[in-house]
Amino acid sequence: MTETSIEADADGPGSRLARAERLMAQKAYEPAHALCMEALAADPQAAGAWFLLGVLAADHDNPGKAAELFGKAASLDLDDPRAPAQLARCLIALNRRDEALTQAQVAAGRGPADALTLDTLGVVYSRAGLHDRAIGYFEAAFAREPRHASFAYNLAASRQFSGDFDGAETAYAQALALDPDLHRAWSSRVQLRRQTSEANFLPELEARFSAADSAEARLHLGHALAKTHEDLGDFAQALDWLIAAKAAKGRQVGYDPRADAELFAAAQATFPPGTAALGHRSDRPIFVVGLPRTGTTLVDRILSSHPQVASAGELTNFGLVLKRMTGSPGAFVLDETTLEAAGDLDLRKAGEAYLKSVEALVSGSGRFIDKMPLNFVYAGLIHRALPDARIICLRRHPMDACLSNFRQLFATGFSYYDYAYDLAHTGAYYGGFDRLVAHWRDVLPADRFTELAYEDLVADQEAETRRLLDFCGLDFDPRCLAFHENTAPVATASSVQVRSPIYATSIGRWRRYGPGLAPLRQALEAAGVQVED
Repeated sequence: MTETSIEADADGPGSRLARAERLMAQKAYEPAHALCMEALAADPQAAGAWFLLGVLAADHDNPGKAAELFGKAASLDLDDPRAPAQLARCLIALNRRDEALTQAQVAAGRGPADALTLDTLGVVYSRAGLHDRAIGYFEAAFAREPRHASFAYNLAASRQFSGDFDGAETAYAQALALDPDLHRAWSSRVQLRRQTSEANFLPELEARFSAADSAEARLHLGHALAKTHEDLGDFAQALDWLIAAKAAKGRQVGYDPRADAELFAAAQATFPPGTAALGHRSDRPIFVVGLPRTGTTLVDRILSSHPQVASAGELTNFGLVLKRMTGSPGAFVLDETTLEAAGDLDLRKAGEAYLKSVEALVSGSGRFIDKMPLNFVYAGLIHRALPDARIICLRRHPMDACLSNFRQLFATGFSYYDYAYDLAHTGAYYGGFDRLVAHWRDVLPADRFTELAYEDLVADQEAETRRLLDFCGLDFDPRCLAFHENTAPVATASSVQVRSPIYATSIGRWRRYGPGLAPLRQALEAAGVQVED
């Protein structure tokens, strides 16, 4: 129902909904809610009222309730594409991917849509990993509302993931021209290309950082400044900016290292020595795990360049299967309680459920890669659920690995990486990771779990590629050496790097930062990690 149509009913529910929609846009939720309830009292079938109540629930971070309300609206008005589009967005947030894509198709089939609905569909397809499909919706949204900076930003990000870096640069520039305060566009634009002394944004970034009034803005702008100084060869300045960028956000999240220590201990307990793996027999999955920024995307691209292997992207499916089967309380999928309860599950059924959950992503019976770094926590449970699956764990020099995590601008809504706001916390987290991987090395079969050092892959790409293919039971294929020619989208922080051949310039990067990394080294040594110079 459009505003024009609801305004026409000046004394009825339509008038109330027109006012409610205006109030909702102003974040005046209480009077908007009251008007919606009045409209429903007059007409319980008023789809517009159900839709606006869905918007209210979504704005209050309640995607479950919002999905219910948008579903009601979508069933009452079979012409309006807005409700199924917003329903799809809620479902993707709830990790119900297949249902989300079904609703996105419903919305697309309802005919012409407004710019916000087109952008919403782009977001759904992007979060589902279908970036090639998302681009068309983002382009259409921005074409309809070319003064909307967020639409330009979404288009830029989708182009970047798809390897269209020139198109991404153009769209980031358009977003910032429309809204110079769009801080996430600054960090994304600077990451896209190497900054030079002749072409950089230092003066504007410094001014904006000084004026920034939120931890989120300082985080993005500070990362952009750090990346610029690193490109210019001033690593001490880069580190200073990283520390300044993360300080306020780190205080805000209040990370407690003990929580991850308990998580790692619970993970280790899921596979004590001598545990039998009696799960579902399938060798289709290849899990690529490890700390972020240690080569997981690179290995994914190498293996998925093989004609018999497809990349399913970074999936949360295995963890979600465990969460749903255990019924453990709490909002987090990965937590100590779920790990403890998962040990008592019928893990053969968990393996079957996982494979069923990925059918829409990897149709057929071929091999596929699940490249979720955090799955290193689940390695024992993965082997128990899918004893024929391969697990490849990436390793990297601890200083380089930790620095790369500290340098990374993780999604701030994803609390699993909150350790990376502080150098000492990052070192302590690495220590826990190192001990857990050592346990997996001791208890899991060598033909099902292997480790790969990033440095070894860079030093001898062909030998390590052959070893990985042999580990996975695959014949050598020369296309795996030309992984950078793979045109599939990449929606990770390595979306730029993996479009180029392997390079060694990031090895030993930590040495360039000098004494500023002393807190990191001390934390690693305190955690029992040997740091070799």
